[in-house]
Amino acid sequence: MYDLVIEGGTIVDGSGAASFIGSIYLQSGRIALIQAEDSASRPAAERLDASGKIVAPGFVDVHTHYDAQVFWDPVLSPSPFHGVTTVIGGNCGFTIAPLSGDTADAQYLKRMLARVEGMPLESLDAGVPWGTWQSFSEYLCCLDNTLAVNAGFLVGHSALRRTVMGERANAEEANATDLKNMKALLGESLRAGGLGFSSTLSPTHNDMEGNPVPSRFATQGELLALSGVCRDFPGTILEFLPGTKEFDEDVYQLMASMSLAAQRPLNWNVFVPGNPAMDKSQLGATDYARARGADVIALTPAQPVITRINLHSAFIFDAFHDWEDTMRLPIPQRIVALQEPELRRRLNEGAHDEKSGVFVFMAGWAGYTVDEVALEKNKHLVGRTIGEIAAEQGKGSFDTLLDLAIEEGLKTSFIPLRYGDDDVSWKNRVATWQDSRTVVGASDAGAHLDMIDTFSFSTQLLSNAVSKRRLLSVEQAVHHLTEVPAKLVGLKERGLLKVGYCADIVVFDLDQVACSETYTRHDLPGGAGRLYADAHGIEHVYVNGREIICHNEFTGALPGKILRSGTDTATVAMPGDYS
Repeated sequence: MYDLVIEGGTIVDGSGAASFIGSIYLQSGRIALIQAEDSASRPAAERLDASGKIVAPGFVDVHTHYDAQVFWDPVLSPSPFHGVTTVIGGNCGFTIAPLSGDTADAQYLKRMLARVEGMPLESLDAGVPWGTWQSFSEYLCCLDNTLAVNAGFLVGHSALRRTVMGERANAEEANATDLKNMKALLGESLRAGGLGFSSTLSPTHNDMEGNPVPSRFATQGELLALSGVCRDFPGTILEFLPGTKEFDEDVYQLMASMSLAAQRPLNWNVFVPGNPAMDKSQLGATDYARARGADVIALTPAQPVITRINLHSAFIFDAFHDWEDTMRLPIPQRIVALQEPELRRRLNEGAHDEKSGVFVFMAGWAGYTVDEVALEKNKHLVGRTIGEIAAEQGKGSFDTLLDLAIEEGLKTSFIPLRYGDDDVSWKNRVATWQDSRTVVGASDAGAHLDMIDTFSFSTQLLSNAVSKRRLLSVEQAVHHLTEVPAKLVGLKERGLLKVGYCADIVVFDLDQVACSETYTRHDLPGGAGRLYADAHGIEHVYVNGREIICHNEFTGALPGKILRSGTDTATVAMPGDYS
């Protein structure tokens, strides 16, 4: 007798092949049998009638930052409510393992995460059992049998640097001894199951003091040496943030060389189409790499990215040209500085300077919308644009924005601009997903908790590209959410509905699948809030054969597996075929 049969549903197997009505039988956490609808029914202990619903593989999210949330939220919400059954963390070089025995290093990494990944410091203090691990192996062992979803983690460059170099990690290049020790530590972490090596050189990545994160002090030689460690460990990959501007020959050469040193694919974050020159430049990195036997893949969003920013955390603002020193000031001094007319003039010019790269498009102050305010007396401004407010007050838009922020201790939240939700943008976005140089990803789930809601990428893709605009078939959409990302990271026996594969399954109503409006939910440790959006139409979610979500409720089951390289992942051939 089988454990469970999901019967009568429309089976979309993840491969892109045509769907069919049939039944899927589960046994011991695996898919044991798949039958077409006209086949004889088999006995099973449980039966789920999926008539009229889509039965698909669980969705795979290859770019998350759940490294800390794993300790206070075993379901890793909201991801599985949106159909995600496997997540990959440890991206951008930001991990909380390995750690040295010096508590100052753990304190540094905690504060760095709070600043660069938008995780409330009070939640990191209250929700993470710092001191219970040092090695990457100990970190993974802490998580075994504790999660509802499958989770794997890359080894972060900034953690490696801080563990080996201490405070020098934030100030200088590594010497020969440092590099030898980092390579050894990375090897030990990969041997323990780390899925690969991640790093960043992005100018937006600064720590709590406003200084560049440790990985930004690395030379090209250091990046290549650490990438090369992956070559000795099966089932590993590379993840990297090269920057925010058009890519030049140096960026092409660096990413291709990292991939060649590792003999592994490198995925980079994030490709947001819209500027033809930028698009050609950035996607050209894949052409350059593949011509040399390497592989470089862009992660691209599944929806318009609505960003909420404030001058208190200063994330994004510090990426404008000539803003970094001001945004590095402590809050009281920053408030004083932002009142100086000459500094305001210089900041405004810097934001519009071409040296701000891709962020120039975010310098249209009049188009900023007030999203949240800190003072009750300013509630009437929520939802209004800075341009409208400036016209009423008889001031310039930039002065209006700064004056409001200063009045509220820099805690006012702004949405710089809303774009990309029209039919033409969605058509272009879908065309980008179909490009062999990209993979749908970039959700950043678990990070930027006051800033973005891209964690809902799967329901956004299904509802907008399939149900609403009919730009993709459901078979194509599910393929982009399952087999494609699973192949990118080399997942074994996941990403497809196939006999013998792990029973990670989502059952959804295509006519109802959608994402709610984004709202703030105060459910983090220490009482902090986060942006959240509810899923609609995701009716049942199974991980390794056990139901974790039933009609938008967590069942309490914790069948998730901690994925380890070589055991749960296989080495991906280069150049890869993810289509």
